[in-house]
Amino acid sequence: MNKNKILTKEIAEQFVKDDRSVYLREFTSIEDDAAQALAQHKGDLSLDGLTRLSEAAAQALAQHKGYLRLYGLKSLSDEAAQALARHKGSLFLSSGLTSLSNGAVQALARHEGRLYLDGLTSLSDGAAQALAQHKGVLYLDGLESLSVGAAQALAQHKGRLSL
Repeated sequence: MNKNKILTKEIAEQFVKDDRSVYLREFTSIEDDAAQALAQHKGDLSLDGLTRLSEAAAQALAQHKGYLRLYGLKSLSDEAAQALARHKGSLFLSSGLTSLSNGAVQALARHEGRLYLDGLTSLSDGAAQALAQHKGVLYLDGLESLSVGAAQALAQHKGRLSL
């Protein structure tokens, strides 16, 4: 039995017809044109089953208005992070993402809405410095350890910070 369920454009178009929130957690991957279709949805999007996201899919989803929840992502490329940083609503990248490259963190720090990175278990001093510049509410509730330098950097965050 294949556990990889692909969210296609045809499936996405069926869900876009509903003006309420869309929960598609059973899909583990998404076609780029499906992401484009979902970006047109007027409600909130929960794509918690996705374990990876292409740069093109991230660019499309970043155009979505409303909250975007991607709890299942196991990794995120720097390019996909740069695309998602342009999303204007709340961005949930919790749970599956336990670590990010410094490039991905620097990109996501430019996001201007609520940013949930609760899956991260640690932060380098450089990553903390980048996130301290984030303009908005920042959630880092999954941190298990934090160096003195990282803590000092995060203390400079101007918005609400949840640790």
